[in-house]
This record gives sequence, structure tokens and C-alpha cells, in this order.
Amino acid sequence: MSKTNPYCHTLGIQVPRLELAKSSPDANYYSLLIVALLERGEPITLEEAAERLEEAGAAPPGCALASLKRCKPARPPIYRDGDRYVLDPHDHEADLWAFRLGLTQTPMLRLVRPDPRPLPSVDEPLTVEALDEAWRAGMSTSWSAQRIAICVLDAHGKPMHPDEVRAFVRARSGQSLLSADSGLYWRRGSPIRLRDDGLWELDIGHDAVRSARQAVRERIDTIRRWAHMRPDPAVIAENVERLERQRHAHAERLAGMRRVLIHAFPAREPEAVVLVDVGRREITTFMGAEITTATAQLADYDIIAAVEVRALLRALQFEPGERRLAELGPPQKTRQLNKRGRTLKITTTMLVQGSCSISRPFGDEKALHTYLRDGKSTKLFRRLEADAKSLYALYQYGRLHGAVRLRWGFLDERLPTPWVHRDEHTLYDLMKRARELRAPLEVVVGSAPSWADPWSRVRRAYVEQDERGWQSWLVDEEGYVIDDADVQLARLAEQDRGAM
Repeated sequence: MSKTNPYCHTLGIQVPRLELAKSSPDANYYSLLIVALLERGEPITLEEAAERLEEAGAAPPGCALASLKRCKPARPPIYRDGDRYVLDPHDHEADLWAFRLGLTQTPMLRLVRPDPRPLPSVDEPLTVEALDEAWRAGMSTSWSAQRIAICVLDAHGKPMHPDEVRAFVRARSGQSLLSADSGLYWRRGSPIRLRDDGLWELDIGHDAVRSARQAVRERIDTIRRWAHMRPDPAVIAENVERLERQRHAHAERLAGMRRVLIHAFPAREPEAVVLVDVGRREITTFMGAEITTATAQLADYDIIAAVEVRALLRALQFEPGERRLAELGPPQKTRQLNKRGRTLKITTTMLVQGSCSISRPFGDEKALHTYLRDGKSTKLFRRLEADAKSLYALYQYGRLHGAVRLRWGFLDERLPTPWVHRDEHTLYDLMKRARELRAPLEVVVGSAPSWADPWSRVRRAYVEQDERGWQSWLVDEEGYVIDDADVQLARLAEQDRGAM
């Protein structure tokens, strides 16, 4: 691995070659542009990328540039910076594309060897072990409730209560394929008889019993024949555990990084800059010659966030190097409203209003220019700091939810935030942890928290879950449901925070 290539160094991969990557099943003009950036290790123009694709034989002569323009190249993990296109190797989409293109080294999965034991005989009763093997990959949807009950009774070799049969099936399938009234619908002459004491008794000599044994035998045979294609479950469980440990460790590293939010005016030629230290919740404003001091302070941070962050850093003449950059602009530029093609232009103001319920998140640019021209620095600083607080509220909302909220007319949607890595803990992880600890949460609901005392409107919330464990939601102390999209801040209750 070359350390002179910052992209590949960050992703932990070897420097790829377009000549090899073009044969990947996932190779297209967008993914090949990613490979070209990884190969170069620095920003490139589309013209340079097109020339490289044609040189590698990945595109017909004279066609690469037009195709690259049509593939919407400026989408994560690629960002446009002037005429050049930049790869963000810290974006989790970069990891996914590296995996899809076969650039990452993935551990080999050990496959299951076929079971050498003989198949169960149709002339002998079934065993619980045979049923577990037959149902390991799930029960056949073509099997009737009667056949399932026959198999269970035959494997146990004794009459059983219907509830015992149902419990045995549920433990292996995760759902009830039998009901308490199933026996009422079986025809006369059924191999299962309902005794006076309420137990189900099986007629071993019935033809249906032999047919059920044959069905189990055929299913086991099919599973064994395909076993060499199935990864070892123990290896899968080991990999899942390892990846979960890595994810947690990465989340801890990300949580410990120093973050700063920049807001400047005017954005293209800054004459006033506001820095918000996210961890300390400190705001510092710089103007005129003091901006050089602000630029110098950026070197102390690991993550820099701003609207059009790359263009702003270029205007401030600051080279970010390998620092993480968080783009606070809209992750999606437009939203189609109807089939006629009417589109809604999405702005940062709309996202702050929809996510944080701040009615006027940003000041009027004309007024700001007037303050700057007339030397009204106090009013200018007050307004810029208020704008920076709105961006901070949006940034924190995105970190909590992994998405921002777009509300306009009939729309109420969530857009994934590019500044939140998939390994970072969100409200979902916090709710999951609260369920495990059976602990309440402290949440702030509604509009953005106050800057002076963000937890002043704190209230307790409890995590509830449906019977199947598929959905979770929050309720307050009076039992009313809290819309999780309205949650602005969340943490475990004070007595349980040490368990995180």
C-alpha cells in the first residue's frame, strides 16, 4: 500500500489500475471515475479522467467525456471543487464502492461440508435432530399444518398437547404455523386423533406418516446437496461480531474527534468568519485581518463543517489535507413533486426550518451587506452568530438522526446526511441501548434547543416495542407517543449514562 496516495491510504487498499477495474461487474462510468481518482490519488478534471479511461480501454475513443458528464459525477463520495472532482475517502460510500469493485481484501468464508450421515429412513420414526436439520433453512411453505404436526408427533413418539406442538414449531420457525384450532379442520380419517384428554395422538401406520417422513428425507437431501454453497454459520457469526466491534471502535474514534463549524460572509470573499467549536459549544467571530487567526485555528480540528465547505476553505486559503469535511448544504438539490415534472428546489433554509423548527434561520443578505458597508459590526456579528447557531442546530440534528427533515406543503421526508458516517451512533442506537438497559431517555422535543441551556426543556421518554420486535417508538411519562423526528436532543437518563 502506497502512503503517497492519501485516498488509498485512508481506505487501506492497494492503488488500483483502471485496466483491471474495467472488467468488474459493477464497472460503469461513475465507478470508473472513482477508480481514476483512487489511481491518481488527487483531484482531477473530467477531461483528465476521460483521457485516462480511453487510455485504459475502458471507454471508446471520444465518448468518455460525454458519458462522464451524463453520469452525475458530483455525488458522494465524489464532490466538485471548481473544475476539479475530489474523492472523499472518509465517506462510507467510498468504502462500499471499493468493496463492490473488488478493491478491498475480504476474508474468505469457510463453506459447510455435506453431512456424511445416512438420510433418515421412511420406515423408522423421525427424530428431533432430523427435523432441526430439515427446518434449519426454514419450513417449506407447501407443507400443510397437518404434515407439520405429524412430523412433530412422530419425532417425539408420544401424544402431545396442541400447545406443546405449537411451541416446538415456533421455537424453530419464529412464527406459529399451527393454531389451537388446527385439529378441527382435519378431515375424517386423519392420522392425528384428538383424545378426550385434549392430547393429539398419531396413528403410526397411516400412509400420511410415511409421506411426511419422505418429505423430511427429501428436504434434508436437498439441504445437504447445496451445503457446499452455504457459508459456515459459525464463521458468519464470528464475522458479524468482529464487524460490530470494529464499528463500535470506529464510532468511539469519531465521537472523540474535534469538530468545528464555519460560517462566513460573504461566502466567496469572506470579510467576517464565525467559528463554532461543536464539542465546547463556543462561538468566536473574526473580521478583517483577524480572519488569518481563524484560518490558523482550523488546524486544531479533525472535522470541518460548512455550507459549500470546500469552496469556503479555498476562499480562506486553507488546505484541509486529510481532514474530514462535512458538507452542510442540501444532500439533495431538487425534489420532483408530480408527474408533470414540477420540481422543488431544496435549500439549506428549508432543511433548518423542517428539522429544527427555526422560522427565520438566516439573515437577509442585503441587510448583512448594509451592516458590513456601514461598519455596524455589532449587528453584523449578532446576525452571523445567529446564523451559525442555526447551522449548528441542523448539524446536531443530522448527527442524532443520520438524516435531516424536509417539510414543505404535503412533503415530510428525511434526506440522509453526508456528514454522518454509518458507524456513528444515532437515535436508533440510543433507543436500542435503552431497551437493553430497560432505562428511560431524556429528550428535548420540538424546536431547536436554546443555546444558553440546551437541556432546559428536557423530558423523560420510554422505548416501547411491538410483539415481534420489528418497530420501536418513544412515549412520554403520560403515555403519549413522541414522534422521533421531533427529537432534537437525546441521552440516557442520568443514572444510566455510565453504562454506555
